[in-house]
Amino acid sequence: MKTVLITGAAGFLGSHLCDRFIKEGFKVIGMDNLITGDLKNIEHLFPLEHFEFYHHDVSKFVHVPGKLDYILHFASPASPIDYLKIPIQTLKVGSLGTHNLLGLAKVKNARILIASTSEVYGDPLVHPQSEDYYGNVNTIGPRGVYDEAKRFQESITMAYHRFHGLETRIVRIFNTYGPRMRLNDGRVIPAFMGQALRGEDLTIFGDGSQTRSFCYVDDQVEGIFRLLFSDYSYPVNIGNPHEISIRDFAEEIIKLTGTNQKVIYKDLPADDPMQRQPDITLAKKLLDWSPKVDRSIGMKITFDYFKNLSEEELYRSEHKDFTNHIKR
Repeated sequence: MKTVLITGAAGFLGSHLCDRFIKEGFKVIGMDNLITGDLKNIEHLFPLEHFEFYHHDVSKFVHVPGKLDYILHFASPASPIDYLKIPIQTLKVGSLGTHNLLGLAKVKNARILIASTSEVYGDPLVHPQSEDYYGNVNTIGPRGVYDEAKRFQESITMAYHRFHGLETRIVRIFNTYGPRMRLNDGRVIPAFMGQALRGEDLTIFGDGSQTRSFCYVDDQVEGIFRLLFSDYSYPVNIGNPHEISIRDFAEEIIKLTGTNQKVIYKDLPADDPMQRQPDITLAKKLLDWSPKVDRSIGMKITFDYFKNLSEEELYRSEHKDFTNHIKR
C-alpha cells in the first residue's frame, strides 16, 4: 500500500484530495494546523484504518515516521480575506513550509506535488494565461504576500528538482469551487452564495467586467491526480477555460438561488486581476484532461451544500478566529 502525505488536509481542496486517495487505496496521512481548515471536512475519515491526522504547522520542522511515497503540499491560506489577515503566516507556509516538505521528500525519496496558483500570473497582460507566461505581479502590494509566496514556492521546488534530482510536480490551480468551501472567505462563489442565503444584495467590486473561470472540485482533483502520476516536472494549469464576467456571474447566482437581490458596486481592491482564464492546452496533451462538470450542475451542488448546513456549521463556515496566529 502506497502512503501519501497531504498538507492542508482539513481545507476545501485538501479534504477532497484525502477522499480521492482513500478511494484509490492509499494510506493517507493528513496534516493541518487548522488556521483556515476545519476538522469537519475530514471527520468522516477518522474511523478509517488507512487514515491518520497530524495537527501540525508545516512552517515548523516536519517529521513523519515510516515510509512516504508521495507528498501533496496544499497547506496555505487561499482566499483574500485569509491571507490579508495573516500575511506573514501566508509567506511562511509558502517559503519555510515548502522548504520543510521538500526536505522531507528528499529524505523519504518521495515524489512531491506543490499546489501553486493562477495568482502567479498577477493581473495578466496575456490572455488566456499559458504556463510560459511569467506574469505581472506587484511584489509589494497587499496581494503580494500570496502571489510571491507561490512564486517562491515554484522556484524552490524547481531548485530541488534540478540540484537534488527530486521528483517534483507543480499544479497551477485556477478558481475552484464546490462543497466544503467557507462562506465569506473573500472568494467570489462563497461570497455571492452567502449573501444570497442571507437575503443581502450581491456585492461586485469594480464594474463587474473582470472575468473569472470556475472549475468544479471533482474536475480539479482529477487533474491533480493525473499530474502527480505523470512524468512532467514543470508547472501545469488545471482549471476550466470557460470564462465569465463577474457581472454575468452575479446574475447566474440570482437565478440559481431564486432570489431577487439587487447587485451593488464597490471599489475594486488593489491589484485585483481583471482577467483570469487558463490555457489548458498542456493539460489536455500531457494528461488527457479537461473539465467535465458543467457550471450549472456544479453550482447547484454547491448551493445545495450551503443551503443544507446547520446553523452551527453556517456560523463556523462564516467565522474563522485567527487570534492565536496573528502575533507569530
